[in-house]
Amino acid sequence: MNASEALRGLWLQAGLPEEALGFAQLTGADPVLPSSFAVGTAAQSTIAAAALAACELGHQRGAARQTVSVDMAHAALECTGWFSLDGRVPELWDAFSGLYRAADGWVRIHANFAHHREGALRLLGLDPQGAQRADAQAAMLQWKAIDFEDAAAAEGLVATALRRFDDWDATPQGQALVGQPLFTIERIGDAPPLALAPLAAGRRPLAGVRVLDLTRILAGPVGGRALAAYGADVMLINSPHLPNIEAIADTSRGKLSAHVDLKTAEGSRTLTGLLADAHVFVQGYRPGGLAALGFGAADTSRIRPGIVHVSLTAYGTSGPWARRRGFDSLVQTAMGFNHAEGDAKGDGQPRPLPMQILDEATGYLIAMGAAAALWRQQREGGSWHVQVSLAQTGRWLRGLGRVEGGLGAAVPDRTPYLETSASGFGELCGLRHSAQLGRTPAEWTRPSVPPGTDAAVWP
Repeated sequence: MNASEALRGLWLQAGLPEEALGFAQLTGADPVLPSSFAVGTAAQSTIAAAALAACELGHQRGAARQTVSVDMAHAALECTGWFSLDGRVPELWDAFSGLYRAADGWVRIHANFAHHREGALRLLGLDPQGAQRADAQAAMLQWKAIDFEDAAAAEGLVATALRRFDDWDATPQGQALVGQPLFTIERIGDAPPLALAPLAAGRRPLAGVRVLDLTRILAGPVGGRALAAYGADVMLINSPHLPNIEAIADTSRGKLSAHVDLKTAEGSRTLTGLLADAHVFVQGYRPGGLAALGFGAADTSRIRPGIVHVSLTAYGTSGPWARRRGFDSLVQTAMGFNHAEGDAKGDGQPRPLPMQILDEATGYLIAMGAAAALWRQQREGGSWHVQVSLAQTGRWLRGLGRVEGGLGAAVPDRTPYLETSASGFGELCGLRHSAQLGRTPAEWTRPSVPPGTDAAVWP
């Protein structure tokens, strides 16, 4: 499937007008990064879908349609998430993150957060204070891969066994995903259309749209950043007690950033007040986590009738893993991508995809889904719930087909696509947004700032 066909499928599934597809201009073809999967197509089509949906909402608000141009090499490089701070390229993986040989296969551990790292090491029978990676590898050899995966999940940790595609397809979760679409946009309540002023000349298509971004790693922040590039006022809400990874510097471009502690009455009141004037609410916490605090989809639609509530999960909304924590690297491993890449290489070594494309593509599906649901809300009224998951995106990526000789592709030079800006983290160099709008360029007008920099009030 080529990128235009992929975009068309996304667009029609979202229920958006077919005639708008004529304004998309896609250039380039896979392979653009070393992979046997169509990662360039996945990047380009989801970015184009997000930008085109934002523009269609602008059209609904009175603006003429405009072209959306996306080059595949630029899109793929943007989805690598590369950035530097004051000339330093951060190390994005903890020393204990990665693949380990088990007694009968492989296990991937995600250890970027201290509590996940320490929990995994204790499960291996090691002292987190003195353990080295070699110790973890030796200990893992005493475990069967599935046994460690199950034990980690029982402890709320994040680790998965390496599977082949056919192994994954035979699991109850793999079978549950077969019946789930790539994303859903569902009306969940009645409400009049939310007030959105007609779009003034020269304004970006999402100008005046207020988005609450309650996400952390990585898909949700990418989705919020895209909405900010198209003109939305995006407010990232972090707990003052939770850790973050350095990628927050890159994904916070264009956003306000406030601290709200939802475990306090004051924090709950603050978020309720923000929600009363919001158009979109995006959340990526573990399934049920925000609902337990009074901010699930049913709650937000009651507090703010007409809201577009976007929910992100790792493994979908049904099946035995529906409530399981997960990250892109783990979903790749569990679903068969790492094995398939290694098999295509022919050396028997599991290989990750060249970027966290499940996160990145899902992030742009979040942005597309939010804009599409808001487009429908403006036409039909109602409150809306958009649901996406990394595993559903994985199924879609697999369905795009394989790229013969793709692992031999050379990584393009990112230099022509870089931009540098001041930020609250230091001088930030990152990829410009790859969707070029014909009339109102996508850009980040607010600098990236650390969590808690801004007051929790709308500008």
